[in-house]
Amino acid sequence: MQMHRVQGFVAGVLVAGAVWAGAQTRPSPVVAIARSDIDAVLNYSGAEGAGTDRQIRVVDLGAYRLGVGVLRRGATRAGAPVGAISHSQVAEVFYFVSGAGTLVTGGAVENERAFPPETEFVRLAVGPSAGGTFKGGDRRRVAPGDVVIVPPGVPHGFDEIRDELTYLSIRPDVKDVLPAGYVHPVLRK
Repeated sequence: MQMHRVQGFVAGVLVAGAVWAGAQTRPSPVVAIARSDIDAVLNYSGAEGAGTDRQIRVVDLGAYRLGVGVLRRGATRAGAPVGAISHSQVAEVFYFVSGAGTLVTGGAVENERAFPPETEFVRLAVGPSAGGTFKGGDRRRVAPGDVVIVPPGVPHGFDEIRDELTYLSIRPDVKDVLPAGYVHPVLRK
């Protein structure tokens, strides 16, 4: 993993967010997420925060919150249905760190159902969300160094992952649905 590029990207997103929220009355503290933090969260096997989507931190920037998560997806099976998910109130910016695959977005979603609001995934990582199975959609190959912005409400999912795919998800939250001040359990001191 080219983590020095990841650290620079995350720092740039946090700085841009702080500039964008410049109208707030008090400056937000600078938050750094080190490579060792990302690795610790990826390798964590405890109860809270051990799913595929692992929220690292949620920072309150005054005018909005910003979540940073890391995801590692395993290989997909050729010809299998592609799962779709959409988040109604939170956008995502994906920065691909390792592996490769096909990101599927848009299109129709069959058998769509809302995720229960009490699930960890909804509470900590993405806010109100629904999932189902893609029927169509736009397909694009993604690889390390690529960045993709997924607006709220746009279904997205992955296909054609040979081994695994790891990426950061930066989540601007202007509706305050993510828990301000959240820190992954492995990083709490």
